[in-house]
Amino acid sequence: MTDQVVDTDASVLAEEGRFLGRTRELKDLCADIERAGLDTLSGRKAPRARVLLIAGRPGSGRTALAEELVRQIADRYEDGVLRARLSEPDGTPVAVGRAAREMLTALDVAVPPGADEDEVAQVLREALADRRTLMLLDDAADAAQVDALLPEAPQCLVVAVSGGPLTGISDVRPCTLGGLDTKSAVELLSRHTGSVRITVDPRAAEGLVEECQAQPAALRLAGGWLAARPKAAVADLAKHLHAEGDESATPLARVFRLAYTSLPAPAARILRLLSLAPAGLVDPHTASALAGCSVSGARTTLDDFVSLGLLHAVDSPLPQYEVPACLYPMLKALAESQDRPAEIQLARARMLERTVRLLQSCRAITETDSPQAREKLLGMPRSLRFPSPRAAAEWLRLRRPALLASARLAVADGELDTLARRLMSQLVRAMVAHWGTQAAAADLYLVHGLVLDVAERRGLHRERAAALLNLADLDARTGRTAEALVRYRTALDAGRRANDPYATGRAMESVGGAHLELGDYDRAADWFGRALAQRLAREERADAARLYGRIATAHTYAGRYGEALRAWRAAVAGFRKEGDVASQARALSELARVQEYAGRPEESLRTCQEAVEWARRAEDVRLQAALHLRMADTLEHLGDPVAAALQRSTAERMLGEELQEGDTPEIVPEQDANACEIRSASTED
Repeated sequence: MTDQVVDTDASVLAEEGRFLGRTRELKDLCADIERAGLDTLSGRKAPRARVLLIAGRPGSGRTALAEELVRQIADRYEDGVLRARLSEPDGTPVAVGRAAREMLTALDVAVPPGADEDEVAQVLREALADRRTLMLLDDAADAAQVDALLPEAPQCLVVAVSGGPLTGISDVRPCTLGGLDTKSAVELLSRHTGSVRITVDPRAAEGLVEECQAQPAALRLAGGWLAARPKAAVADLAKHLHAEGDESATPLARVFRLAYTSLPAPAARILRLLSLAPAGLVDPHTASALAGCSVSGARTTLDDFVSLGLLHAVDSPLPQYEVPACLYPMLKALAESQDRPAEIQLARARMLERTVRLLQSCRAITETDSPQAREKLLGMPRSLRFPSPRAAAEWLRLRRPALLASARLAVADGELDTLARRLMSQLVRAMVAHWGTQAAAADLYLVHGLVLDVAERRGLHRERAAALLNLADLDARTGRTAEALVRYRTALDAGRRANDPYATGRAMESVGGAHLELGDYDRAADWFGRALAQRLAREERADAARLYGRIATAHTYAGRYGEALRAWRAAVAGFRKEGDVASQARALSELARVQEYAGRPEESLRTCQEAVEWARRAEDVRLQAALHLRMADTLEHLGDPVAAALQRSTAERMLGEELQEGDTPEIVPEQDANACEIRSASTED
């Protein structure tokens, strides 16, 4: 599983592949894995996975220690390592369902897109029941989060990282971190400043370590400050920090203040605006849009921040960075105190607008056959274009966490609803274009839910109907038919309030489809009839013909063959008037099937012969073969085995090797409207 946002101290202690210090803590944690638990001591078998807790303040190196522990013991867990971050950079707890779904994706285990939090957590526990897995839960906000994700499998191990104890989880002994030992802290400092200045004045180095309380994040910032000033002595930095005089501030806050005030004004502005980056994830486009500068200039500044210890570079094919979680509160406070609210809102709007344009480009590159798409691409700045569909798909995959976080933040903001709707519309289109509806179903469910939030907040009935229909379609595709039916009925009400005939007609037909799936054929036929009346009133003949077929299907399932025959004949007539040869052939084949059910084999035979002719005109070979096989069965029933054999041989000749013995191509009913999609009224190209 791809790591989510990781605290900057993970890179501090593991730079150059060498982990610094924490020998005692690692030894204790490894010993704790084998320690007999309370259940074992009482003679009972442990019912759940053991939890190792690493606690400490942000910047203390807690994530780095957890990662080193995982690296050392990972080979004991043959089913791999799962990772999840349980808090946003601003401290907001991540929903348990979202974390569980991400881990299930890493396990390649499917879960219904509309499943609630408890269902998803249960699927995760079931998936881990027979696995030996190591789970790293970083930045846990409370015990409830960890408890909900805890595998009910004693062979698994959970390493949790938190700011304090996880009261409520039994048999947990926390490993609480303070500063590094002096030797390791000095070595960490020397990695950034070089060894010469440390060797020349070791006492000053030790004094600086003491000033930073040996906290890894503070030492990294101190090292970055010295690295940017080759002529400065270590003692100079210690004096600057001592001169700060704010004894109430943490060492990290004091070093950060010094690093920030040393930046040029434009760079300082970019740094504090990075607190607006969704999920703390930044790329050059995000920084460029926030600050209103060029993409190349933004990337140079971001790389400078990495050198100074103010930003963490992500190991990714794309240039991506993370805002250290331990610095986020200070960056946010700076932005709120030094930038006017209107400036912050404008920066956020620029960022969302840039994201919308990138998503438009990401989708348009897949539509190279469309002159309009090519024209739109050529009209975009070169920096927003993708060189190929593969590059666009890779960008979408790598930026997915940030894109989803952008959508969540845009909706939560409440003041950028128009931009939020455009962003979500383009995100849906890009995901469907590159991944397909089925593969993207879980993310689409989230996005359509966000569209619904905006629509309900602003009283936009048309958009509300569209979002409800899209959510219901996803429910229907994943077997949650009862839930889909409720949403379709709600969408119908919203469509009526918006006076939107398309939404109301689509909702009525979908309500009928849900009843059909649930086996309530009377209600299905009734709702299909209501949708048909609307289509006829609007003279939408093609849809009316299709609805006749759906009504016929409901009557067939209910055993009302007379009504089914009348409806199929109406469907055939409708398709004939529209000149839809393929649909006419298929409707005739269904009419023949119902005639057979109704005990009219001679009529069925004649209808099949007519359907074969129309299938030939439509060049539908498999339908022709299926009809010949049906005629063979009918002829055998009528006592004419010779003619039946001729029909069967014709079908075999048409299909050739495709037709296996006993494998008869199935003639499916008309397409279920539940498989169709409705474009949100907020969709923009």
